[in-house]
Amino acid sequence: MRAWLRAPGSLSRRLAALGERYEVQVLRQTVAPLRAAEKRALGLPRRGCTVVREVILRVDGEPLVWARSALHGAALAGPWKALKGLGAKPLGHLLYADRRVARSELQPRRLARHGHTWRQMAGQWEAATGAPPSALMLWSRNSVFTRQGAQLRVMELFAPTLAAQTPRRGRARRR
Repeated sequence: MRAWLRAPGSLSRRLAALGERYEVQVLRQTVAPLRAAEKRALGLPRRGCTVVREVILRVDGEPLVWARSALHGAALAGPWKALKGLGAKPLGHLLYADRRVARSELQPRRLARHGHTWRQMAGQWEAATGAPPSALMLWSRNSVFTRQGAQLRVMELFAPTLAAQTPRRGRARRR
């Protein structure tokens, strides 16, 4: 799993290279409260509108990653306004198509299985896939992308089946 947690560049591109069909399943995109780790990462005030997007990334139908992105609502009217119309397109297209976007260092993190984030992911995972996530689905990586001073935090939580795959660069068909 270490290779996936530390792999630079676009996770979408690496996942797409694993199979014939790469898909982004949007679970929700809404205004929601920021979690403490998100507030710290983004340096945001305690109040304000926050936009959260949660997705499952699939390769050939197999769910491999649950991801959550969060940003202050004001950024949707400015530097991150393209996020509004992203739909089922990979976030990576938005992040890596613009050379002005800078990414922080990747921060691997092991989630608490009974913590809020894991419980929320587990409920969404089961509703979307029809099966509960593996109890070993605990490793995530976090990073912050900055564009014109506005920050977007991304957390990617990896299914343990991904550990057997080697992250690599490449292209595959997207649905």
